[in-house]
Amino acid sequence: MSQQNQAPQREVAHRAYAREFNDATYTFRESDDDRAPVYALLPTGAKANRVFIAGTLTETTDVGSDDEYWQGRIVDPTGTVFVYAGQYQPDAAALLRELDPPAFVAVVGKPRTYDTDDGGTNVSLRPEHLTVVDQATRNRWVTETGQRTLDRIDAFTHDTNEYVTMAQQEY
Repeated sequence: MSQQNQAPQREVAHRAYAREFNDATYTFRESDDDRAPVYALLPTGAKANRVFIAGTLTETTDVGSDDEYWQGRIVDPTGTVFVYAGQYQPDAAALLRELDPPAFVAVVGKPRTYDTDDGGTNVSLRPEHLTVVDQATRNRWVTETGQRTLDRIDAFTHDTNEYVTMAQQEY
């Protein structure tokens, strides 16, 4: 068996609208291994280690204190997603630094949750890939994400699997 065949495969990035992504405040691991992936549980019952979002980048801010750490605000038809990129995401950080909003963008990234001082949970995205797209690409994403969301809702109401059950308990 070649070394390449033994490499772990990246999980599919789930398309999610900002509204559902921001509601995915519950995260979990499926093993106790320190290197086990962290999953966000989407309210529609899907586990997401990676998420694919497209929208309008409306704002970029360097929120770092000592080093550059860029925040991007991406808006889709349902709400806003915040992405954060620093030294470990150099390409995404460079793009956030150089872009002059507004611009259509697509991002694949890892969901992250943070507890707030008031007891809430904020959700953000750590970009693996961030790219500028055209309006037609963003519009296709909106349509296809709507269909995928409807498919998850249909599965949520008709199927019983551990993630649907978990979502019903958590949300």
